[in-house]
Amino acid sequence: MSTDPRAGEAAQYVEPEVLEELLSMRSSIDNIDAALVHLLAERFKATQRVGVLKAKHQLPPADPAREKNQIARLKRLAEDAQLDPEFAEKFLNFIIEEVIRHHQAISETASEGGPQEPQQR
Repeated sequence: MSTDPRAGEAAQYVEPEVLEELLSMRSSIDNIDAALVHLLAERFKATQRVGVLKAKHQLPPADPAREKNQIARLKRLAEDAQLDPEFAEKFLNFIIEEVIRHHQAISETASEGGPQEPQQR
């Protein structure tokens, strides 16, 4: 039985060759997940800077026209990549909600005269 945490319960049910192939695939998935986390971190660093700029110039935290355009753009990209566009829309909406929440916090902090850059989590 494999002690590799990527094996999960499959280790007790499949032949070693199948398990080896499964572990290889899961290793790729783990690498992709790590890349996604790092990409999201970079994205949020950029949106934090946008939030500071918006707060400095008293712009609203949300930009519905931009959000609508980005969702349409992402859905087209998803279709081209053979990814479910509805999934892509849900994913972007989740990110947008978090960004707006960050922008609201930055704006509130700025209006209270505090530092304009909130702490990263």
